[in-house]
Amino acid sequence: MPMNALTGRNHLPAHEPFARFREWMAEAEKHEINDPNAMCLATVDSDGLPNARMVLLKGFDDDGFVFYTNGESAKGREIAAHSVAAGVLHWKSLRRQFRFRGPVERVSEAESDAYFASRPRDSRIGAWASQQSRPLESRFALEKAVAVHAARFNIGHVPRPPHWGGYRVRPVEIEFWTDKPFRLHERLRYTREAPEGEWASEALYP
Repeated sequence: MPMNALTGRNHLPAHEPFARFREWMAEAEKHEINDPNAMCLATVDSDGLPNARMVLLKGFDDDGFVFYTNGESAKGREIAAHSVAAGVLHWKSLRRQFRFRGPVERVSEAESDAYFASRPRDSRIGAWASQQSRPLESRFALEKAVAVHAARFNIGHVPRPPHWGGYRVRPVEIEFWTDKPFRLHERLRYTREAPEGEWASEALYP
């Protein structure tokens, strides 16, 4: 494992932090009671004001972390304007936290189609009916839109709306946080210059 003599930071292969995350996620799936893939996603609006909400992490590999949403939602519009995001997963049962941030890209049409097809039918119809993040004049208006699209597709195939799809955050910074006694927590940070680069790692003060 080569080390930079000036900084003392280890240079690691691209898969290194993802392999560690894969282990953490496997443990979370065994021990976390509800939604081990629940993730706080932060974006930035046109005024530079941060925005955060909970979403579900639906996939990950050595290229990054994937979630799906309506591209016309607040987060979709914010990502279109500023193609960067940050995510946090917190597993209370394991007393661990995982953070990452970096540029965002759309996943392929094929990936979005495949995931959309795997969703429950009612969720697919809901994706057509909901004008996500826009003002709702009444609950009846939403229920009417659901009924209209349910009738439109009847019992046939529900295709993916053109405005709905997946996003991949390609991290340039990742941090693993582990709770320790007396708040002397363990923090390990990985950084790289670009999503295609090698990682460097360092420990952080808690």
